[in-house]
Amino acid sequence: MDIVIENLTKRFGNQKAVDNISLKVATGEILGFLGPNGAGKTTTMKIITNFISADEGKVFIGGKLIDDHPLEIKKHIGYLPESNPLYPDMPVMDYLEFCARINSIDKKLIESRVIEMIRITGLNREKHKKIGELSKGYRQRVGLAQAMIHDPEILILDEPTSGLDPNQIAEIRKLIRELGREKTVILSTHILPEVEATCDRIFIINKGKLVADGTAESLKKQAQGSDILRVRIEDGDPDQIFKSLQSIHSVTMVDFADRNMNKFDVHCRADDVKREIFRLCVDKHWVLTEMTPFETKLEDIFRELTMN
Repeated sequence: MDIVIENLTKRFGNQKAVDNISLKVATGEILGFLGPNGAGKTTTMKIITNFISADEGKVFIGGKLIDDHPLEIKKHIGYLPESNPLYPDMPVMDYLEFCARINSIDKKLIESRVIEMIRITGLNREKHKKIGELSKGYRQRVGLAQAMIHDPEILILDEPTSGLDPNQIAEIRKLIRELGREKTVILSTHILPEVEATCDRIFIINKGKLVADGTAESLKKQAQGSDILRVRIEDGDPDQIFKSLQSIHSVTMVDFADRNMNKFDVHCRADDVKREIFRLCVDKHWVLTEMTPFETKLEDIFRELTMN
């Protein structure tokens, strides 16, 4: 079931929390929804889930306008909000049974669904405890279980791995990837390596506006504009090496990385530049001892797009 957002705008007083955003998420796609605090991520998620209404724009779920079919569409959505909706005095099993009932799951299936959620979220050892007795990480697992209890076609997850330890994060990542094969998933997080490891596509907003939309690789390419190689060439004069590297047709810029060590950062736009550098060293009788590609990090892209 796909999600289509058209020109979405939401105001709180004079401030636009969401400013004319358009977005499409296909079935089987995991979208990483990024932005600094206050960028409008949670507001957008609340609008998609019909928790709050937009001031302008439209949201379609499975081709249906959410304003026209609110109750029907909610049945297809599992939502883990940033503030986990838990009852601390309820035991885990009772709470999940309660969630199953309010989601109108057939009474004959409730027990099996609760057991399945306990299994896939790793809550078996904690299932008889009261929620208030659990660690933050296990409470987060309970929140995930309630979002998935009715086997929704769409999952909206706002900081799903908050409070989890590295092993738990790896388990939840694996679960989300498996769910993403057949469901539509929107995942909001501040853990950028998690986005690269889990998501098919990345959508970044800042101050309510779209600033980037694409795969991690495409965003890195756009940010770089060119590839960068760290090169070390021995047995040659550094100035002569510098000029020779600049003369290669596909090289756009050369910087000294370490003049004393004959290290250079070579900016280039062609895949065959490595061969050209190698031939240059052979022709000049220089020794090429290092040629390492630089990779732009998602953290750098995020900072560049959201610092203003």
